[in-house]
Amino acid sequence: MIEIYGVARSRAFRCLWALEELGLAYQHHSIDWTTGAKQPEYLKLNPNARVPCLRDGDLVLFESLAINLYLGRRYGLGTLMPADVQEEARVLQWTLWATNEIEPHLSTVNQHRTNLPEAERDPVAAEAAAAKLPAPLKVLDAVLANGGFLLGPIFTLADLNVASVLSTSIVARVDLSPYSNVSAWFGRSFQRDAAQRAVAIFRSGR
Repeated sequence: MIEIYGVARSRAFRCLWALEELGLAYQHHSIDWTTGAKQPEYLKLNPNARVPCLRDGDLVLFESLAINLYLGRRYGLGTLMPADVQEEARVLQWTLWATNEIEPHLSTVNQHRTNLPEAERDPVAAEAAAAKLPAPLKVLDAVLANGGFLLGPIFTLADLNVASVLSTSIVARVDLSPYSNVSAWFGRSFQRDAAQRAVAIFRSGR
């Protein structure tokens, strides 16, 4: 059985969502990133002392979006992951775009608005990072003007990966409402049954 390591209140959420979308049986080990990820047994799986990590038979894989790309290619080819090589390349494009254009700035905003102890927060750093988000959000908003999903009318791993990265905007208090197409697409993505099941795990604290 597939095993996924990491509490849902981490980037493991992305992998839990993908597993739910694919309807795969899996075992969830809800270890945290502060103490659990530093335990010797876990370090044998992920020497980076971070979550998530996936074990599927003999394969051990870390990095949340790499895990999702593997899951899509291995178990969702033709559904969550397009079978066409050019469409698959577009999934890779949007996945890397999210990690390069959105996640670094959103993570900084989140750190300095909510995650760090109040005494360690830097409002200037938070606002500087927030100021870098409108440019990529406008790009995303334009692509989604057709009212569908990133690759067309069908939800794919591109949407899951980008939406899961962008979900940090909720806790980071980044307002998506100025980007009406992004807001509508974000809502469509998270209204999916699989997304709601992953959200339920998140809310449970596991």
